[in-house]
Parts: sequence; C-alpha cells; structure tokens
Amino acid sequence: MQWRRTIALAFALITVSFAGQGPKDPGPRPGPAGAGGFYPTLNAAEQAAFANGISQFIEDEPVPDVPQGNGGLGPGFNSTSCGSCHSQPATLGTSPSPSSPQVPQPNPQIAAAMEMGATNRIPSFITPNGPVREARFILNPDGTLDGGVHNLFSIAGRTDAPGCNLKQPDFKAQLDVRNVIFRIPTPLFGLGLVENTSDFVLKSNLDRTSDSRRELGIGGRFNLSGNDGTIMKFGWKAQNKSLTIFAGEAYNVEMGISNDVMPNERNLVKGCVFNPTPEDSHAQAGGSDVDAFVDAIRLSAPPTPAPSASAIEAGRQEFDRVGCALCHSEALTTSQSFNTGMSFVEYHPFSDFALHHMGTNLADGINQGMATGDEFRTAPLWGIGQRLFFLHDGRTSDLLDAINQHASPGSEANQVVRRFRSLSTTEQQYLLNFLRSL
Repeated sequence: MQWRRTIALAFALITVSFAGQGPKDPGPRPGPAGAGGFYPTLNAAEQAAFANGISQFIEDEPVPDVPQGNGGLGPGFNSTSCGSCHSQPATLGTSPSPSSPQVPQPNPQIAAAMEMGATNRIPSFITPNGPVREARFILNPDGTLDGGVHNLFSIAGRTDAPGCNLKQPDFKAQLDVRNVIFRIPTPLFGLGLVENTSDFVLKSNLDRTSDSRRELGIGGRFNLSGNDGTIMKFGWKAQNKSLTIFAGEAYNVEMGISNDVMPNERNLVKGCVFNPTPEDSHAQAGGSDVDAFVDAIRLSAPPTPAPSASAIEAGRQEFDRVGCALCHSEALTTSQSFNTGMSFVEYHPFSDFALHHMGTNLADGINQGMATGDEFRTAPLWGIGQRLFFLHDGRTSDLLDAINQHASPGSEANQVVRRFRSLSTTEQQYLLNFLRSL
C-alpha cells in the first residue's frame, strides 16, 4: 500500500535530516492505527463477540445500575469508561492525548470529572495535554505500606447520585510529602496470545538468554501466583494472573463498579451506594461487562509494525547488539487455543514478561505480588511506534529520554544503556527509528 511505502521512506529520511544534531525520537508513527481490530482468523461468532466487547468497552457508565449489567459508577472513580483511558492509537490502546486525531478534546479524565454536575477538583497531575493517570499512595498514615489506588474523583454532585458527599483524597498534601506515584494504562492489543503462552515457553525463553544477561548484569524472574505458583503476566508489575482478573480489577478500581471478580464496593460511604452488589454479574441479562471486556482483549489482533526498510533493519541489529533484546524478547509461541487460528502461533511482543530491577530512578516503592518497589515487568514494545507517553507513570513523551531513564543505581539496564550511549549518532538514530516502526 502507498501509505506503507511513504512511512518506510519517512523513517529512512529521518537519519539524514538529523545528521550532526544528535539522535532524536522521530515521534509517533504517522498513518492509520496499526492496531484495534480483531484477530484475522476468527470465525463469525468470535468476531461478533469481539464487536460486542468493544461496544461495552467504550460505553460511558452511569451511577444507577441497569438490567443489562452495566452501570454502577463510583463512589470513587478515575474515569467513566474503559475506552476513555485505552484509546491510543485505537480502542484497547493506551493513554490518549489531545494531539492525536482520535482524541481532539483535552484529557478525557477532565470531562469525566465534571460529568453530570459532579463537583470534583482536577488534581495538579491531571493536565489537558498530559496522560491519563491513576494515583497510588506509597505509605499509609501510620507508615505501613499502602500501594493501593486512590480514586481521583467522587460521584458527589452528580445528578444521578443525590445525597452523596464523598470527598476526594487530599492529593496536594500527599504530593507535598512525595507519597504519590502514578500509572498510565497499559495497551491491551493482542493479549489473548500472551494469555495462551505457557509457563514452559516463558521459562525456556528466559533460560535461553541467561548467560548473555549475566554478562551484562541483567537478572530476571517471574511474578508468580501465590495460589498455584504459575506465572502472572498482566499489569505494570505482572500482578494479574489472567485477563479476567485484570478486567475485573480494573472495572472495580478505575470505575468503582463491583463485579463477579471483585464483588465488594470500594470507598464505601453512607449515602454514596446506590446499587446491590455485584453491580456487574454473569447473572444479569446479556451477561457481564467483564466477560465482554475479556472477549475484546482476548480476541484482538496484535499491533502491526510498519514495513521494513534498510534503516529500520539496521536499527533492529543495533537493538540486538546493545542488549535490548535480552529482555525485550522478539518472539514467543502460543499453546493450543479454543479461538480460531490462535493455536501454536509465533508472535512478536518484544517482552520476556519477567520482572527486572529498574533502579532508583524508576522505582515507585510499590510491592505487588512478588514484585518489589523497583521491579517492573518488561514492557512489551509492540505498538510503541504509535504511543504518546512512556514509562509506567507517563513521565515522558520522548523515546530517547525513556531509554536514558532506564539507567540509575540498581538498574539491570545500566550496561545496556551504556552500550546504547556508546553508539554513533547515526546508529542511535537507527535504533530509535526501528522502535518507532513497531
């Protein structure tokens, strides 16, 4: 297609235009979204399940429960639909921005905070041009570990929540004592392939690079379920075992909607609870929203990279040579699947799904499962070419800056970053171009 040839040429020309000026992030890849559709081999019934899941995913949620199984917003929430947070470059993606054509309005959390007359104040870290965020407190007032999500907004003042007076957390006071860390949404494309990847494949993949990783001071271990000892894969710290747990937790934590996975109401305050629990359930007409979300995620296609060009291939070689691929593994293979055409598929997430110590600069002080305060799951790089914000808290929009921030005391990436910095300007630019092609 002509647009693919145009993109490939644009990436090839970037190296020339920046010559002598140092490497630069070429920015989000232009052209149509390289993700957002269903897995191409699905049958008609599976495609219909995907479409239904997407329709539920983007639906704006009210406070009163309704028979279809959606609704029940609050008492505390971070946004009013899954799709408002996961929308770049398409539904199921990551944090949007007003600079993207898909989201011409400001940060959608600002509109959600004021919806239906709500009286919320916008915290300082939610800005019109910034990423969608959730906030966690590191410590409780008594000094013990907290780590939980503290909802940004309250349903107080909404016309569909009469009498609720739930106050927002005092984020300014917590920011003043540096007790707040942030997370941005993780992309959800292609995760059915990840979910259906066996522990044996993941362990074998990690073992394959053990000698090379050891030479560069890179460790790596999996976040294991405390119940059955199997590998967890989802979330910034691989803290969720399955897509059902991931979706159910998000529905409860991000929108305050109780469900079959997490059936208890959060922020339980007298006068702010309007529905029986769980608000979203298999027993309701039409099935549960959580099941629909899982259908959308599980049946989605992975991101499609841009077509290759000589400069992009050169960047792939530098990516391997400096050691990025030791954690950002290119290829994994699924097990047998019930979903049409998804059995024994080789896919390319650019992640080992293992935990790695990322040092003092990126540490957030939050323990989740076996993951400690500076450990994070290797972020999959597929689709990074069209992302707008990087790292777990969205602190940068510059891919070069994100690479450099991997280096700090205690980080397993220190020697890899050192190798990257030792490359010539042209070689660094090739590597950046390659990443933006994914």
